[in-house]
Amino acid sequence: MRSRIIAAVAAILLAIVGVVLLTGYVVGADQRAMAGMKTTSVLVVTGPVKAGTPAKDLAELVEPKVLPAKAVAPGALTSLEDVAGKVATADLVAGEQLLANRFDAPEKEKDKDAVEVPEDMQEISIMLESQRVVGSTITAGETVGVFTTYHDSPKPTHQVLHQALVTRVEVGLPPSNAAPEADPEAEEGAEPEGPAVPEGNVLVTLALSAPDAEVLVWSQEIGTIWLSREPEGTPRGGTRTVTEGVLFR
Repeated sequence: MRSRIIAAVAAILLAIVGVVLLTGYVVGADQRAMAGMKTTSVLVVTGPVKAGTPAKDLAELVEPKVLPAKAVAPGALTSLEDVAGKVATADLVAGEQLLANRFDAPEKEKDKDAVEVPEDMQEISIMLESQRVVGSTITAGETVGVFTTYHDSPKPTHQVLHQALVTRVEVGLPPSNAAPEADPEAEEGAEPEGPAVPEGNVLVTLALSAPDAEVLVWSQEIGTIWLSREPEGTPRGGTRTVTEGVLFR
């Protein structure tokens, strides 16, 4: 009888030791896997967040999580201070990374800073690639020149509008679930060279008279558009319609 009890106790002890060793191996494997790659700590949502929730109220609804750098989404936040004074623009769910493009200024503040549309003008928007909008550096309140290239031969280019008032600029971002591509040749901890290049398209809203709005729509439909920064007082003379014949004559 005593030998059976001893055998049972020994079996229990062996089982406990086995569980401990297995747990230690799994934890160690995770640590070894993470040690072989660059990691980043980002904020992850731990509970449902409603659109309109101020960033200052999220302290209990997010937590830091260490992820492989290649799994970190563009714009992932490491601190709520980066979106201080802003509110969530969409519902957030548990498990997703907290992204900067999910936050914006409260509507009342956006309205306060909005550019006033002159009387008898209407607002109209166009979507352009970032390089067509002076590298996405145009801001609301500035005035721009509008250049159009007609697609059909001989593909003429001409400045069709002068000093159009910009009332809103929205810079497009990559999808929230997109992960940056890892550079196998980049040294760990190395700083990127040069300024960051804007990604995505840019939605630019202009305040125009009805005739100028017609010109803009026609230009967008039949060709391509470039915007220049054209402040008040910029000379308007000297433009001409450029074609291959004009350029290489």
